Amino acid sequence: MVLGFILKEKLMSKMKTKVVVIEDNQSLLLSFKEIINTSEEFTVTGAFSNCEDALLYCKKNDPEIILIDIKLPGINGIEGVKRFQVQNPNAKSIVISVYEDSDYIFDALSAGAIGYLTKNTGPEELINALKQIKNGGSPMSGNIARKVIAYFQIPKQDELTTRENEVVKLLAKGKSYSTIAEELCLSINTIKTHTRNIYEKLHVSKKEELIEKLNNKY
Repeated sequence: MVLGFILKEKLMSKMKTKVVVIEDNQSLLLSFKEIINTSEEFTVTGAFSNCEDALLYCKKNDPEIILIDIKLPGINGIEGVKRFQVQNPNAKSIVISVYEDSDYIFDALSAGAIGYLTKNTGPEELINALKQIKNGGSPMSGNIARKVIAYFQIPKQDELTTRENEVVKLLAKGKSYSTIAEELCLSINTIKTHTRNIYEKLHVSKKEELIEKLNNKY
């Protein structure tokens, strides 16, 4: 009976989806590990405080899901996602971070992350997110999803010029005139001119109105 139970447990463990967790906060790392291991579908096969050790482990042990923080010592999470994409192309990476600003979100998604969660995600939400990934979904915390939607709900090309569309995307991400000018290799005065044209075409008078209009456009 005991031998049969042990064999059954080992079989169930093998059938579970393998997850690797990378988080430099030890209490959070242990918490994520405990939450995942108490589920019926998932098991943590590796828990690490940095990407370097996780990459070495995953070189010989293929995980199915990688739960990764952004701010890590050494290789950061976004660079880590890129490297896992090359080394473990079948693994699905999902970011879990305290950062909710657009730059981190889009950098992570552009790097290859399949989803983005905030660290105030509850245990049930975390397991549901892993289930979504397993079933081919792209889970995101509600506020993160709204930012992604807002980013893509930009004015149509026939309303703004190509350059104005580039500027409005960066304005919607909260970037300053000087930062936009640097990214687009233009002068600040040119950016201000484009901004005035954008405000006039969209019938708004300030950035807050612009962002609200982008959020409610569709």
